[in-house]
Amino acid sequence: MKRILLLAVLLLTPALPAQDADRWNLGDIYPDQKAWAVAKDDLAGRLDEITACNGDMASSAARLRQCLDLLYELRKGVARIGSYASMLSDEDTRVNEAAQMRSEAQLLGADFSQKTSFIAPAIIAAGRAKIEGFVAAEPGLAKYAFPLDDILRSAEHVRSEEIEKVIAQIGPLADSPEDVRRTLANADMPWPSVALSTGKEIRLDPAGYNQGRQAPDRGDRKLVFQEYWSKYKEYERTYGVALYSQLKRDKLYADLRNYPSSLASALSDDNIPESVYRTLVRVTNENLSTLHRYFKIRGRILGIDDLRYYDIYPPLVETGKEYSKEEGVKLALAAGQILGDEYVDVMQRGFAERWIDWFPRPGKRSGAYMNGSVVDVHPYLLLNYSGAYDSVSTLAHEYGHAVHSFMANGTQPYPTARYSIFVAEIASQTNENLLMDHMMKNAADDEERLFFLGHELEGIRGSFFRQTMFAEFEVRVHDLVDQGEALTGARMTEIYGDLLRRYHGHDQGVLKIDDLFAVEWSAIPHFYYNFYVYQYATSQAAAAQFSDAILSGKPGAKQAYLDLLKSGGSDYPINLLKKAGIDMTTPAPYEALVARANRVMDEIEKILDKRK
Repeated sequence: MKRILLLAVLLLTPALPAQDADRWNLGDIYPDQKAWAVAKDDLAGRLDEITACNGDMASSAARLRQCLDLLYELRKGVARIGSYASMLSDEDTRVNEAAQMRSEAQLLGADFSQKTSFIAPAIIAAGRAKIEGFVAAEPGLAKYAFPLDDILRSAEHVRSEEIEKVIAQIGPLADSPEDVRRTLANADMPWPSVALSTGKEIRLDPAGYNQGRQAPDRGDRKLVFQEYWSKYKEYERTYGVALYSQLKRDKLYADLRNYPSSLASALSDDNIPESVYRTLVRVTNENLSTLHRYFKIRGRILGIDDLRYYDIYPPLVETGKEYSKEEGVKLALAAGQILGDEYVDVMQRGFAERWIDWFPRPGKRSGAYMNGSVVDVHPYLLLNYSGAYDSVSTLAHEYGHAVHSFMANGTQPYPTARYSIFVAEIASQTNENLLMDHMMKNAADDEERLFFLGHELEGIRGSFFRQTMFAEFEVRVHDLVDQGEALTGARMTEIYGDLLRRYHGHDQGVLKIDDLFAVEWSAIPHFYYNFYVYQYATSQAAAAQFSDAILSGKPGAKQAYLDLLKSGGSDYPINLLKKAGIDMTTPAPYEALVARANRVMDEIEKILDKRK
């Protein structure tokens, strides 16, 4: 019944102007920039309220609850203000007023961090026995039980109130390296334009590059790669300075909190064993022959004996299909049907309420993301939709995040609604897998089936093998900086180039890597997110297990998955996944994904042999 009513709303809602219908509605957060400024100033004026808790926060269960209620109320406001400013700026990174708002929001967040820096030391000073006694005695503290336990767990890494305040004061500088990279990449880079063999001219910004690298003509692809990466090579030194600054920042935080390495510091927040990261890299390297097998199949299909780096992006079969926004919506909804009405209803609501900024524009931030931080409004999705199947897949990916946030925010109290990235990417990858299954089941013939099989393999290459390569680069450069080595852009290119050649079988003659393309590291924004990328690979493995169980109708699989989405951040991610039946501390999930990749390649080779 709910779905019928929602569809009726969709049908009866007056049509919006095309420009508005294709843009997200930030007015759901604040009516306009003036309202945002008022809210920001009001919240800034309230921050001193929390300092009154300094000294007696743990004097009683009632006082602890009062202070934590205020803390999370203010934190929610900071997230709301920051989200609006950052998304407004992402609409057009060239607009100085929006950039200024982003900076003001960052300063507000830094002020909040400074004024709340006493909280963790105060809880640790009170001791586990006292805090747990308060939680048992005061029902209103139940929603804070896990966050409090997490603070107590990290006692040896929480410093004195004075040092915690200094760490918080560093906050305004913390995002500077990424701010420099984002501004250079999205606003200031003088992107070249190239004319393809078809006569079409494309501007090689990130969106144009993404389109051009899939060109059917090999000469066009080579031209696109050559021109695009030559432009990045011109700025290799600047990108090197930015990333080296980020690495030094991460080392500083690790040192201040008494962690043995930047990696240990990054993984500690989610209580992820370092062995999970190292095991992922080890098992992936042990199975590079599977990746090399894929490249050989790609060369066979494309009829290329000397496969190069610019040959890995065009689809194995050119279907010529493009999908309008409306078609993308229909496909995403159809793929989600297997998860039930509750799941699909959330998706329909998002399409009806303009959660999405759809299309690329000059100055708009490149790539795609989901922002679910405004918990009492709704998630927002930024896309750069081009009509290719990749765009449909990206829509499904980001919508997996959106439904995850919507369900977690609607089920959990605010203190445990925010989930770990380690779990987040499972939701997005599972959605992609469900879409792929739907497309495969509705493929018209072997050629279309081959297209989707190839796309699935490319997904495993991109989200598992490639992201693990990124993760290996990230831990390698962090380790060097941890050991006191200074890094330049040229040195990073050398390190990244060695990994590119090993992962792609350069020395074995599988796929040749041109030296120029080793500057690719400079275009990866995720290297500024402090060991983010490995979670794409772990999530790809976990998502494969979830989607296989759901699609095969395994009893309890769908409910276990939905329960995971609703659990938010109510426990450590490793524990949440174990409850759902997946143990990420072992090599098993990665080995299972490698086996899945080989099964897909078996199917491809059957089709190719039938052709022959």
